[in-house]
Amino acid sequence: MTRSSIGAWLAAAAALCFASTAPAYDGPVEKKVFTLPTYTTVAGKPLRNVRVGYETYGKLNAAGDNAIFVPHFFTGSSHAAGKYKPTDAAPGYWDPIIGAGRPIDTDKYFVVSADALANLGTKDPNVTTTGPASVNPDTGKPYGMAFPVVSYRDSVQVHKALVDSLGVKKLHAVAGASGGSIQAMEWAAAYPDFVERVVHVIGPGFDITPYVIEMLDVWSLPIRLDPKWNNGDYYGKDEPVAGTAQALKIITITARAHGWAEKTFGYKWADPAKNPGVEVANAFAIEDALQKAGSARAASIDANSLLYTAKANQLYNLGDDVKKIKAKILFVPAESDLIFPPELSMRAAERYKAQGGVAEVAIIEGDGGHLDGVTSVAKQGEAIRAFLAK
Repeated sequence: MTRSSIGAWLAAAAALCFASTAPAYDGPVEKKVFTLPTYTTVAGKPLRNVRVGYETYGKLNAAGDNAIFVPHFFTGSSHAAGKYKPTDAAPGYWDPIIGAGRPIDTDKYFVVSADALANLGTKDPNVTTTGPASVNPDTGKPYGMAFPVVSYRDSVQVHKALVDSLGVKKLHAVAGASGGSIQAMEWAAAYPDFVERVVHVIGPGFDITPYVIEMLDVWSLPIRLDPKWNNGDYYGKDEPVAGTAQALKIITITARAHGWAEKTFGYKWADPAKNPGVEVANAFAIEDALQKAGSARAASIDANSLLYTAKANQLYNLGDDVKKIKAKILFVPAESDLIFPPELSMRAAERYKAQGGVAEVAIIEGDGGHLDGVTSVAKQGEAIRAFLAK
């Protein structure tokens, strides 16, 4: 496997960052923290001291109506563009489309991105989130599995309080990929008079499919099978790193596609001297690379938060709330996506138009699978720019 192939894989499985031919967003990127003293979840459970990290790019206008909110994907964070310091290895994951003169133009728009509740990257100093790894103020110990179930609607409601605190009066758009696209649609349903546009990148439309509900369960299964998970009671003890590594490996292969695997790895062996046909333990390059990358990332992931984020995705079903949406919607599926195939976006677009809504579809061509919505979103950058201008 070439060095560039390894880099492409690591970008997808680990930080999900990538190099851009254009310079990175060159404004200052500062991580800030928003706190809600109290919050009651959609399911009616109270939480205290709810905190989420966020960052902004560009400036809010006097009318407070040029803001674009960017929620993040399953394994992502609020670091959508730019660098915290010049020596950072890579910019934020959507840097190619966020910045001065780019499709999400920070000379025109005030862009806000925030960490979701139960964010996986709780060990990252640039991530702030309230979730199962947080300390329960009533016990002084981490919540673990006693943390209440949170849906993506919960993250959206916390983020609404955040943008209100920043002086935002209306969102010009909400734009997100995968889990971020789900949150974007939740925004439009929960706050129909506040959200003017939705950019739904590599998303399922208006609900998760039963097939993906089970896929999310499979993603979570290795953690539950790891004895060190201990029903979520592992804080201060040996953590279920092995199970988390396997979960990340499964997430990555399902988020990719056949063409990507063939071009990146082919049928190469992990070790040229160890034929997989001779010993069961001898691996192919793709097995070895995904396992190593999963293991490298697992140390920075909170296992319980992965389970909670999977549940948030499983719970996504707008039902009749679709009828409340007033925003224009741009669906941006990826051609080779095996998780949310383009047909889901096209079906949702037709449904929305049938109820009198405005919807467009722009497909990202390529064989990178679901993750093309992160690594190749710039292929539909001009479609996004044009949509935001309408």
